[in-house]
Amino acid sequence: MSERKACAVVGQPRSTQRYEPAEADDEKALVKRMRELSAAHPRYGYRRVWALLRAEKFAVNRKRVHRLWRREGLKVPRKQRKRRRPGHSQNSCTRRRAEHPGHVWSYDFVMDQTGDGRRLKLLPVVDEFTRECLAIEVERRLTAEDVVATLRYLFELRGPPKFVRSDNGPEFVAQAVKAWLKESGCGTLYIEPGSPWENAYVESFNGRLEDELLDREEFATVKEAKVLVEDHRLGYNHRRPHSALGYMTPAAFAASWKEKAKGKKEQKECREYTACGRRLSPPEDTAALKAAVFCGGARISRKLS
Repeated sequence: MSERKACAVVGQPRSTQRYEPAEADDEKALVKRMRELSAAHPRYGYRRVWALLRAEKFAVNRKRVHRLWRREGLKVPRKQRKRRRPGHSQNSCTRRRAEHPGHVWSYDFVMDQTGDGRRLKLLPVVDEFTRECLAIEVERRLTAEDVVATLRYLFELRGPPKFVRSDNGPEFVAQAVKAWLKESGCGTLYIEPGSPWENAYVESFNGRLEDELLDREEFATVKEAKVLVEDHRLGYNHRRPHSALGYMTPAAFAASWKEKAKGKKEQKECREYTACGRRLSPPEDTAALKAAVFCGGARISRKLS
């Protein structure tokens, strides 16, 4: 059927069929500002946004704002996510972030039970920078002395961190723990009471531990719990991709960080061997480099026989 006959049947002129609406000159700027206002005030509807636009001297009526609002898919969400503030504690993980491996460790207790209903107490220790789980102690009960014993073992194995972050549980604020940490040269970061989000890294690990192991397994004995928990810890470090690390495993991320740090150190050493505008190769045996003297403001390195 030709266009003329089709228009005659429908009863519309051909100009109506061929009409293509033209976008107003200010529409892009108007839509952009509408989106900005909607993002800044997610609980505002189109009427309130229209009032704000009118206050900003946009020559637009409410019907047009409503049309553009629906076209852009803007709406007031029925459920809104609560905004969690970082808290006022200076020791929270958002204010005192770990900057390198071994900078900040964190720990907290997790409770579970064996099949006979008797209590199990777990103590995970996490490196906040690499997300590695350094240890998980599993016992019926854990005291301040047990906390010190666990930290002593890890300090001997990996060296002491700069800080240890924890809540104000009696096992962590005990004088025995404080005195031992101070003697070891390790600082303490105690979060505000009732603010677990300030210790978010170990809380996140504990949530994964409960979801992926504790809620799935029923332990018959403490020994069985220790074996399965240690297997989970090794799998978490070496086999489980971590989304916050670009889906690398914590162990792989820690290894790559060490390689980068080693490369930076070697580059720094190479710069140390530059003297008088001429680059010298670093000696293969660094022990042969006995002295570096300054002459006229320029560093001159030499080997001593």
